Amino acid sequence: MPKPTLVDVGREAGVSAITVSRALRSPEKVSEALRAKVEIAVKKLGYVPNQSASTLASNKSSSIVVMVPSISNNVFTDVLGGISDSLHGSRFNMQIGYTNYNSLEEERILRSFLNPTPSGVIISGIEQTPETKQMLENAGVPVVQIMDISEDPIDKIVGFSHDKAAETATQHLIDSGYKNIGFMGAQMDPRAQKRLAGFKKAIKANGELQEKSIAVTNKPSNVQLGGTLFGKLTSQFPECDAVLCNNDDLAIGVLFECQRRGIKVPEEFGICGFNDLGVSSETVPSVTSVSTNLREIGRLAGAMVIGKEDAPTDPIVDLSYHICVRESTRRS
Repeated sequence: MPKPTLVDVGREAGVSAITVSRALRSPEKVSEALRAKVEIAVKKLGYVPNQSASTLASNKSSSIVVMVPSISNNVFTDVLGGISDSLHGSRFNMQIGYTNYNSLEEERILRSFLNPTPSGVIISGIEQTPETKQMLENAGVPVVQIMDISEDPIDKIVGFSHDKAAETATQHLIDSGYKNIGFMGAQMDPRAQKRLAGFKKAIKANGELQEKSIAVTNKPSNVQLGGTLFGKLTSQFPECDAVLCNNDDLAIGVLFECQRRGIKVPEEFGICGFNDLGVSSETVPSVTSVSTNLREIGRLAGAMVIGKEDAPTDPIVDLSYHICVRESTRRS
């Protein structure tokens, strides 16, 4: 049996082959009714578009390269969900590169993903190697950096300031009456380092920074590690009465360890997390966290890279953050 063609699909859908081609190449540019008719015909006939021919014709594939440092971290799960929301119903698909927080690995993967040329690139952070930046500048496609903010992006950027967010969160702990505030961090990638810098800035603005108030590790973050780091922090800084954690996993680990030790939260100890990933609002007591709109970062990045009508026109989009104040810092 011969393979079905565009003409066959058009005949089945009651439209021209050119209309079928337009619906398959740029579904966002045709009506929902027409798109549905073409999709029904495609499925019925088992038609498979010739992606190689499409790539040769446009000199670009329909892929949007998305480079993320982690595929297990809920932060990036939410971001990928937002990108998927934006690409849904379009001709574009995601090609995900997992870098494991390694800039050289990011460079290697990106080099392989740029041949054939994708239709766009979404990449995490702003700390790319000079070679990676050069590749992206020369790619000739839209590039959107995410999860951070900069006045000088490669092309476009959507995110927020990690250091300002951590500074605001630390000030919240100070304003809540805590006197000896510590910082806990894991997987100390560049964004975690910026959160630590924001913590230091707030502490110095209100008094003297003590290095013993900082407990960090390069190990991947999890709840159990939060308890372990809390033990390290309170051992080296016994007067500690509150902590800013660079993510919610660690913050919840601290909460559980306080409960094991009989330490009253928030009366005797205050806890603030980062990213507000959902479970923080469900613990008892609930945990204060820095809320960042991760899914919206992904959605806007997707819209910007494919040029959707509702995409922001400004190449720099700062979504900011806010402190979700909950029971873990509400001292009476």
